[in-house]
Amino acid sequence: MNDPNLDFTIEHLGPCRIPSPMKGMRFTGDDERILYHAKPTELRRYIKAGKEPPALELAGPRERLFFDPSTIACGIVTCGGLCPGLNDVIRAVTLSLHHHYGVRKIYGFRYGYEGLVKRLGHTPLELTPETVSQIGELGGTILASSRGPQEPAEMVDYLAELGIGILFTVGGDGTLKGASAIAAEARRRGLPLSIIGIPKTIDNDISFVQKTFGFETAVAEAQRAISAAHAEAQGARNGIGLVKLMGRDSGFIAAYASLVDSQVNYCLVPEVPFSLYGLLRCLEERLTHRGHAVVVVAEGAGQELLSASVERDASGNVKLGDIGTSLRDAIKGYFARAGREVNLKYIDPSYIIRSLPANPHDSVLCLLLGQNAVHAGMGGRTNMVVGFWNHQFTHVPIALATSARKKIDPSGWLWNSVLASTGQPLKML
Repeated sequence: MNDPNLDFTIEHLGPCRIPSPMKGMRFTGDDERILYHAKPTELRRYIKAGKEPPALELAGPRERLFFDPSTIACGIVTCGGLCPGLNDVIRAVTLSLHHHYGVRKIYGFRYGYEGLVKRLGHTPLELTPETVSQIGELGGTILASSRGPQEPAEMVDYLAELGIGILFTVGGDGTLKGASAIAAEARRRGLPLSIIGIPKTIDNDISFVQKTFGFETAVAEAQRAISAAHAEAQGARNGIGLVKLMGRDSGFIAAYASLVDSQVNYCLVPEVPFSLYGLLRCLEERLTHRGHAVVVVAEGAGQELLSASVERDASGNVKLGDIGTSLRDAIKGYFARAGREVNLKYIDPSYIIRSLPANPHDSVLCLLLGQNAVHAGMGGRTNMVVGFWNHQFTHVPIALATSARKKIDPSGWLWNSVLASTGQPLKML
């Protein structure tokens, strides 16, 4: 209960003395919170111990601001891999700054954190309501992106030169850690620079955030790939449809896509180990009794079955082995050795999915995340990420959001629902 990792205190730049120009709004009080624990049993533990239950600060417009909107400049940067909704977020932040607060200088930094290093020569885009009016219809990001860290001192130098008061960083775990480093450098210099993270991970794996944008679009498009695999499997004798989906450390896309219409027979995720022998024996039995099978595998599943990798990408992530092609070849080889013909179709829609425009539900989420990020920055918050918890928008310290990857609980309701839907064994070892 005294776990320091559950300290939801948000860092502030200083007192807020400037009246908000927003009118006719329901302002959020600085003391408004939402409980982290929803289960009564957890809450009773704190009450019994006479301790305050952990709670997150609610997001929303504040009646008093830290920054003067008439003098401030703001910046937006998108980092890491593509994700449906990036342009929606850029648009939401730009429109909120312009229309809600009257900010007129909004810079879009190009090619991720490289754009914050002046010597690299990536001239920022000037963002206005006109330049962002239709970008939500496009996939990708108009600012482009990149991976890998840059020197915080150089980035803060350039931000100070441009008079940036608020920097909105749109990205996942690595991006948020970089944002925290920028905030630390600004704090060291005594600069009033607000760093606000907007969580972007198609895998939905950021801690203390219920749902991130792009996830629902990814699940919907993944289901299209699964339906195609199912049709192919049913259309041939001993047909097998194998679909690889995104999910480095967390299998949420694979799990939810498997629940859409019960077409998946085996769902493989990083959180639940399986053996090649166990999967192949299950497939053999399935083909004997039903004549076809659909297998969905998250990209991070079964990595222990592949050759260990020591290579890392520019973001510091270990480069994964290709579990999809490995399973494809293993399945074909197994049945060939058994003298049994199978018809296997392998589908990997990953790059198609991540470059799509957001669906309507994700577009709404992007709009509200962007607006609440602007409210947080204008209210003098920093070193935080806008979250979504128990159906409320919240403020989460970056240190907490990046403390661990959010993962599927193998004993929780989600994985048990997958097991019930697929009919696969509890263990395939």
